[in-house]
Amino acid sequence: MFKYIFRNRYCSCIITRRWYNTAASSLETTPLRHSKRIKSKQERRDHFKEHSRKAIGETTPGPGVNGSQEPRRPKKKIALYLGFNGSGYQGMQWNPPATSIEQTLFEALCKAGAVSNLNSSDPKKVQMNRAARTDKGVHAAGNIVSLKMIVEDPHIVERINSYLPEQIRIWGYSHVMGGFHAKNSCNAREYEYWLPTYALMSPSSSKPMKRRREFPTDIRIASLDDNSNNDQNNTAYGYIEPNSPKEFARKNEYRIDTERYEKLKQAMNKFLGTHNFHNYTIARAFKDPSANRHMMQIQVHEPSYFQGTEWVNIKLRGQSFMLHQIRKMISMAMLVTRSNSPLSIIDRSFEETKINIPKAPALGLLLDQPLFQHYNQRVENRSDREPIHFDNFQDQMKEFKQEWIYSKIFETDKTDQVFDNFILMVDSQVGPAFKYINEQGIIPPESVIYLK
Repeated sequence: MFKYIFRNRYCSCIITRRWYNTAASSLETTPLRHSKRIKSKQERRDHFKEHSRKAIGETTPGPGVNGSQEPRRPKKKIALYLGFNGSGYQGMQWNPPATSIEQTLFEALCKAGAVSNLNSSDPKKVQMNRAARTDKGVHAAGNIVSLKMIVEDPHIVERINSYLPEQIRIWGYSHVMGGFHAKNSCNAREYEYWLPTYALMSPSSSKPMKRRREFPTDIRIASLDDNSNNDQNNTAYGYIEPNSPKEFARKNEYRIDTERYEKLKQAMNKFLGTHNFHNYTIARAFKDPSANRHMMQIQVHEPSYFQGTEWVNIKLRGQSFMLHQIRKMISMAMLVTRSNSPLSIIDRSFEETKINIPKAPALGLLLDQPLFQHYNQRVENRSDREPIHFDNFQDQMKEFKQEWIYSKIFETDKTDQVFDNFILMVDSQVGPAFKYINEQGIIPPESVIYLK
């Protein structure tokens, strides 16, 4: 039996501990004073040097790949500036086994030595986050990824780029505060959408639907039975032929008139402000608070031309966007502009009634840049931290957009008829799904989706 006397200025007490001497007790073979506590001042100092992540010039060896040893090097919290063409990728966000921009970027960071072998198995180990996600095939002129990175090499940006495909580029990086989070610190995002004006032409007669695909180029159309109540389990599919090259060339000669251009601007302006966008994404109920989003600015620019085709550039700034939101906003504006439907149907889409709004092609969408105004205000008077903006990379980004984004959008639509096929799909839809596009501006009961 052992007695411990505990005293302080307020009280004193005796703690009695009974010591059992049994063969099963591990205490019998363990010295009483055995402890992992570092006793001496020198031992504490050595322990700190060995284990502190903030120790400068740290060289404690750690296991690397295949059991090799590598020195630990200090990491810094940084914001990485990048741009990419999203063709061939399943979006920005890490999502194994799908091929994503983040996966390709992380692999390049590891190969370039910006991420150690110890942390190469999982991007969470270096607190990797992105300011904005992008859908499959969507591009970005500017995006921000925050992470803890090894930046000792003055040529680290060039090294990372050497391990990346040409369609993904790192512009540079900034040192940020320890609590910086690319997504949570971002207070707005700016996007662009390029829309060919022939997609705003009045609907033509729909093409006959076939039960089976006869040619590889045939477009698959989902047709909903009138009595199915939009249940996806009752969805049937048919096929239509795309327009011939001659028909498509004739469409590319179309030029938008002033009246239709103004209607497009008015339709897009309907989205300004705070609205319930539950109809502009997936798996969001009307009563879900996260369905409410705020659009700060929308600009519909004057038409421009590429190889004889007229295009309209639409810029959108919002606090945040949900999955497919911008593509569905563009689609709704297209449906209203090219028909006799009044603009009031857009107001109806913010109400509780659930309707099916198709997604406009991902081809025309790109993330222009995320904005960090609130964070920049916090660091504007600090000499050891930099504001986050893309001002220093505008020349590189402009060149990249022309070569890898804008030209690819225009050329791909020219060869694959992406927007033309989308319009054919909408015009050939069988069933009540899009009957809310009508002259009365009402949503008929047969177009309503009832969630189970």
